[in-house]
Amino acid sequence: MRLGKSLIGNQVFGRMDGRKLGEVKDLYLDDELTEVVGIFLGREGLLRPTPRFVERRDIALFGIDALLAESPFTVYEKDEAPEPPGWLRLEHLQGREVRTPGGTKIGKIGDVVLDEEGRVTGFNLVNLSVRGPLAEADAVARSALVDVEDEQGALTMDLAEAEQALLDVDPSQLFAAPVAPEQPEEMEEVPPPEMVEQPAEPEAPEEPEADVEAAEAAQ
Repeated sequence: MRLGKSLIGNQVFGRMDGRKLGEVKDLYLDDELTEVVGIFLGREGLLRPTPRFVERRDIALFGIDALLAESPFTVYEKDEAPEPPGWLRLEHLQGREVRTPGGTKIGKIGDVVLDEEGRVTGFNLVNLSVRGPLAEADAVARSALVDVEDEQGALTMDLAEAEQALLDVDPSQLFAAPVAPEQPEEMEEVPPPEMVEQPAEPEAPEEPEADVEAAEAAQ
């Protein structure tokens, strides 16, 4: 799991050719706050700066320090791209108030918690007005979200569901940064032992044949 803000500033490269595409300036989320749908690359142009983005389907990997995009990929300008009207910038979500269905203030959205595929699994909360598990974890699971926007523009969360979800998972894992796989240690190549030719054992001297004739003569 990782915070959405941890992606800000990461470079985006083409997976096949390694060409630098740009830098992550912000994230686009869908209108139900379930997943990342695009990567905002900032604005380009002097007279009429237009926002540029890459669709999520073109992102092959959310790496620790960089994102890899499928090649060939497309960088869209907002006026030219089929951008769904419900897309929401993470920057515009941060600071939104969170309340219970009864109107009790819980806190405000500080960030989103994402899995390795860019799906929203929870929210980081700031300026909390409640105590208990939520205050200790500073987070709420996505499953507790009841309504994305009420009449006053606040998110509605089921407080009981939020607390129960925290009891079912270690809160520290909500913000665990992705860990790079450990590279196996290279084994030092040991040369095979040299074959040393052992000296041949000396042959036992042959015993001289008895002089049978001499022995018979001596008798």
